[in-house]
Amino acid sequence: MSRRLAYLAEIGIPAYRLRRAPVAEAPRDAVETAVDAAAATPVDDTRAEPSVPVPCFAREETPIAVARGSAAGATDDDAWSRLAAEVRDCRRCALHRGRTQTVFGVGRRDAELLVVGEAPGEEEDRQGEPFVGPAGRLLTAMLKSIGLAREEVFIANILKCRPPGNRDPRPDEADACADFLNRQIALVKPKAMLAVGRISAQRLLDTDLPVGRLRGVVHRYGDSAIPLVVTYHPAYLLRTPIAKAKSWQDLCMLLSLLRSA
Repeated sequence: MSRRLAYLAEIGIPAYRLRRAPVAEAPRDAVETAVDAAAATPVDDTRAEPSVPVPCFAREETPIAVARGSAAGATDDDAWSRLAAEVRDCRRCALHRGRTQTVFGVGRRDAELLVVGEAPGEEEDRQGEPFVGPAGRLLTAMLKSIGLAREEVFIANILKCRPPGNRDPRPDEADACADFLNRQIALVKPKAMLAVGRISAQRLLDTDLPVGRLRGVVHRYGDSAIPLVVTYHPAYLLRTPIAKAKSWQDLCMLLSLLRSA
């Protein structure tokens, strides 16, 4: 529990303890009911103040995302190698002219959770890895808060190259990269997806609705109908700490999906 409180403190979420009985003593069916209720409760994004965070009851001792193994073996390895080479040498749009390197994605290739962001920033372009720097540290802490290690998920972006000045991706650029992300999703075969930020959510769900309208419900991605949860981008949460409580509710919903998958 002490580690759980530390993770929540790092994210900036106030934690509350029940005085009458420790959470660990709650019957399992009551715990699951509480998690399901939190996931099913509509969220009113018009409120000025965040609601009290809902406990997720994640087990600290056992990470949620575990190795599943790959039945395809070498075939998948070959597909990943070909895809990585195509991304590395991509010239499909003008962004290749200003990049330091492409940002392919990182994490387990058989992860239960696939996190999709928007586009590389300056530091990501330099290091070749998505979600580094302050926003990346916050994302890592968010995952830890529900028992997920960063190394146990797969993290990618809508774009594989940095837009100039960290501007939003243009539709033609996202179209050029769409095949790469689609193939990554098909190879990972995640049990659930987390879209962080407006660009990611709108692109994956083919909508122009804002994040505030898209979060709070479970969406389905693509023909495979992968459960997908939308939340705010960590960079936005750093600028708008009041929204962290709402992201915590999104993470609770995501945890419920992973446990029930």
